[in-house]
Parts: sequence; structure tokens; C-alpha cells
Amino acid sequence: MADLDQDIAAFDKMRKELEAHHKGKWVVFFDAKLVDAYDSFESAAENAVKRYGAGPYLIRQVGAAEVVLPASVMYQFI
Repeated sequence: MADLDQDIAAFDKMRKELEAHHKGKWVVFFDAKLVDAYDSFESAAENAVKRYGAGPYLIRQVGAAEVVLPASVMYQFI
């Protein structure tokens, strides 16, 4: 099973390369690997859900400031 911490670490490790080639794009990481880069969050999320169901997987915008959400915030796909 994929581990979100590994996906975050993979994103951080590739950050400079991603910023050089995909700045402003939305990227999906699954199983500590870059899946693809997308023009919008919606396309990234739609493709991630089609491929991996409810996840976990990481979707981040390259070059955007990090957003920290409280632990009580949870999303559920129905």
C-alpha cells in the first residue's frame, strides 16, 4: 500500500527539478513516484481517482506555498 509520507518525501526530493520543468502545474505522486503533471487540480484529482481510487496519493501544485490544514480536516470520496 502506498504511504503518503513517502509521496511527500519524493515530492520534496524532486522539488527543484519539478520547479524547473512544471512550475504552476499540479503533480500527482503515488507509491513515491511522480505519476504526471496537470494544468489544473481538477484534472489531477480526476485522473488520480480513476487510477488509484480513494488513495492515498499526493496532489500538489509545483511552486505554491505549502498549506497546513488542521488534523481535524478530512475529505471523503463517495
